[in-house]
Amino acid sequence: MGHRRIQVAAPGHAADKARREAVRRRAVVLLTSALAMSGCSSLGSLKQTFLGGQSGTEGPQRLTGFIGAAVADEGRAALAAREVLALGGTAADAAVALGFTLAVTLPSRAGLGGGGACLAYSPDRNGPGQGSPEAIVFTPVAPSATLPNTDRPAAVPMLARGLFALHARYGKQPFEGLIAPAEQLARFGVPISRALLRDLALVAGPLAADPNARAVFAPGGVPLAEGGTLVQNDLGGTLAQLRTAGVGDLYQGALARRMEDASRVAGGGLTLADLRAALPRTGAPLVISAGRDSVAFLPPPADGGVGAAAAFQALEANPNDVPGAQARAIGTVAQWRQGGGDAQAVLASASTNGSLPSLPASTGFAVLDRNGNSVACAVTMNNLFGTGRVAPGTGILLAPSPRAVAPPLLSAAIAWNASVRGFRAAVTGSGQEGAALAVAVGLTNALRSTAAMPAMVPEPGRANAIACSRYLPDNDGSCSSAVDPRGTGLAVGSN
Repeated sequence: MGHRRIQVAAPGHAADKARREAVRRRAVVLLTSALAMSGCSSLGSLKQTFLGGQSGTEGPQRLTGFIGAAVADEGRAALAAREVLALGGTAADAAVALGFTLAVTLPSRAGLGGGGACLAYSPDRNGPGQGSPEAIVFTPVAPSATLPNTDRPAAVPMLARGLFALHARYGKQPFEGLIAPAEQLARFGVPISRALLRDLALVAGPLAADPNARAVFAPGGVPLAEGGTLVQNDLGGTLAQLRTAGVGDLYQGALARRMEDASRVAGGGLTLADLRAALPRTGAPLVISAGRDSVAFLPPPADGGVGAAAAFQALEANPNDVPGAQARAIGTVAQWRQGGGDAQAVLASASTNGSLPSLPASTGFAVLDRNGNSVACAVTMNNLFGTGRVAPGTGILLAPSPRAVAPPLLSAAIAWNASVRGFRAAVTGSGQEGAALAVAVGLTNALRSTAAMPAMVPEPGRANAIACSRYLPDNDGSCSSAVDPRGTGLAVGSN
């Protein structure tokens, strides 16, 4: 699909003093905001410690009125995004903060060891997408070879590079500061969410077999329970390294060398060459007309987008034939996985024949800012809690290599109107084989209604949605957001 590869360079070891001081000052501004959000009472001392200034320094100004919306399957991650929106950040800024926070609060489905894909839309015709949505794909990548003593081959971690690519093209606030909320939650702990508890209950036994995972998720040999606190000191240290040294450090710096050694100890078998070579890509999404609007879907290798597009086309022809739409979603993905090729051509000849194996879990989130910029992402660990092993000393749960498991149906879509240069809707889906259909049904419902989610999507799918029935930025009063009522997510924003 003509993807462009994005290089994330490692910071120079001899970075000049002025640059380091600027980075430190910008980080403190966002660290201060993050600590305020978590109820910390030492903001003044923090400023004096890092900056040597007075404790009365005024922080960033908060917006009033409509700031946008954020939806996610875990509440604290959605709140982290809302805080960024309230401080004037773009949808991409908020999505970056949300993604890193989700890696801390919902590590069963999102993590630095995994990856995903996003759609980003800006109504600005001079922006990166020239007024149309753009895909940023950072799906988990298989290592180049299987090393000796590698009993659980790991995927190359892609989340950090993917979020960096998203920010590089659409962000505004300092990237290092957007990591701060996640870093604080990892270091000081966060109440375990119901979403994480549900996942933990399914794999607590096997997860505790790894001593490094057991120390985090079953301290003292007892699995975390409701009311417990999830503390991830090593992950907090890794996030701090990303914040201060840059994302490139995880792929070709000191942190990369630590990751190589740690992954081998954990049986993952990653190498520096693997880390260096794995790059996110940007390119055109799959686009379908829907009346006066257009809809962009994630492109392969995030092939849940192909399935969602096929199901959406079926529902456009017959809104009542949900089983037929599901058959077309699965059949089209099976067809693409078997033969590859041009995704748009595969979609044009969408099949209802074919099946898929058991699929891993994923999670989705979406963000909209007050100017009509939006981001919709689907991320995964390629299995609940990935390989079940933590790379020692890093806090990073390793995701299984795509060669070892079938990829999930990463599904997300954004609807917009080119004529009015306005955002219409964003929907993300999860729920294994139901993820693609969840996006198709959720989007169909949103486009035919004045509400973000007027009805639930079919089982086993789950959806998150943001919709503006009269477009944004023209009419913010028409915007609403919703998470699946059967889940434990959160939709936040303001009007």
